[in-house]
Formats: sequence, C-alpha cells, structure tokens
Amino acid sequence: MVGFLAQIIMKVHIAENRKSYSGTEISSLWAYREFDIKEDSIVAFRSPCRIEFEHMIDLEDKKAEAEILSEDMLHFIVEHFDIVNLKLIYTRQRLLAALTGEILEELSMKQITRKGDDLYHNNKKLSISIASLSSVSAKIHFGINVSNRSYGSLEDLDIADKADKLLKTIAGRYAGEIEDIEDDLRKTLPLDVIL
Repeated sequence: MVGFLAQIIMKVHIAENRKSYSGTEISSLWAYREFDIKEDSIVAFRSPCRIEFEHMIDLEDKKAEAEILSEDMLHFIVEHFDIVNLKLIYTRQRLLAALTGEILEELSMKQITRKGDDLYHNNKKLSISIASLSSVSAKIHFGINVSNRSYGSLEDLDIADKADKLLKTIAGRYAGEIEDIEDDLRKTLPLDVIL
C-alpha cells in the first residue's frame, strides 16, 4: 500500500451580515453547515459578541462566571481536519495571534504585545480566543474588539476604519502561512537521507 500526504489548502471565506457571535460557531463542521465549506478553512466576519455561559468552553471563564461580550468585534473561525491534536491547534492559535499582532502593528504604527494567545495595547486586552477539538476537527475562535468600552479595541489603535480590510488581511495571511508550511514540508530532506 502506497501512503500519501494530501496538501492542506485553506479556504478563506468572508461572511457578510452575521447577527452575532454566540460561541456555537466553534462547533465542528459549522463552516460546512453555514457556507458549504468542507475544506480546512478560516471564516471571518464582523458582528457583536455575546457568549452565553452554556457555550463557554474555557473552564477558567466558566469557573469565574465571566461575561464575554463586545458590541463590535472581528471574528475568525478556523477549522483544521488534518491532525486533530490539542497541542497543534493551540500552536496554530498562537500563530494566528502573532500574525494578527504583526498586522495591527503595521497598520497602526503602535506597539502590540502578545501574551500567549491574547493581544494587548497599553496593557488593555484587544482580543479573545479559544481553541478546542471535536472527534472530526480542531477549531479556533479568535476575536478582536473594534470598539469596546471596557477593553482595548481598534478604536484605541486609530484603525477602526480599517476593520473590514483587516478581515481579509488577517484571514489571508493565516491561510497563506499554513499553505507555506505545507509547501516547506514537501521540500525538506529527512535527516536519515543526509546523515
């Protein structure tokens, strides 16, 4: 039997007119149910955010009975089917956070700090994020406040007017990075060939 490794192609989809992010979008196959997307994907949209307690998957937030809401937020929902592994999806989540921080710095010319999977400006938290698994896929939700009275936001960075451009830029950069990693895997000689 001949084995093969299929190359990951990330589908990028910008969703229009979403009412709100509720936390249910982190469920597996959401992109297929909503947009008929079966591939690995990053779906981006802008909407308010209100995650009800029953949809929280971060145990610390549940224990703290945290209130997770924003009147205006950019959302990125990532789904990978290749390897369903918690360590890998958390690594990809941090890659998404790091890329987003770079993009925000490029556009705003202001310093963005990353702590784990969270982004900050002047010690004010700009983002929320979670990663988890199902039996069929690994998922990430990453959100950035466009405006928020209690936390940091794109308004604080003076780039709220670029929010819609950011949806495409961040989603495209993440997909490109994943595809570039896949390309690198296919051009690297294994150590047992050269040693």
